[in-house]
Amino acid sequence: MTNPDPSPFLPLPLATFHILLATADEARHGYAIIQEVEARTGGALRLSAGTLYRSIQRMLEDGLIEEVRERPAPEDDDERRRYYRITRLGSAVARAEASRLTELVAFARAAGLAPETRS
Repeated sequence: MTNPDPSPFLPLPLATFHILLATADEARHGYAIIQEVEARTGGALRLSAGTLYRSIQRMLEDGLIEEVRERPAPEDDDERRRYYRITRLGSAVARAEASRLTELVAFARAAGLAPETRS
């Protein structure tokens, strides 16, 4: 896949976008994804296990994330955990969604509905 087309996936559900962000810098297991999303949003978004694992299943089927076999050292791991990371397609989709959201904020600013950015 040389140039993945992200357009069929947009707009992304909020949970999907946050899962892509959480797996962009390192592979994470489910509970670590929940913790990362909660920390990143200052507690404003708390994914339930059901939402997380339904989203993960769909994202695996769509090729946005993949399960990885590499594991942390045994003393830092639980063998029942599954680890996920973003794929090339997932990265393209996350970038496209970020661009789409940036454009929406620009429209809101132009309409006087969002604060201007600070210098």
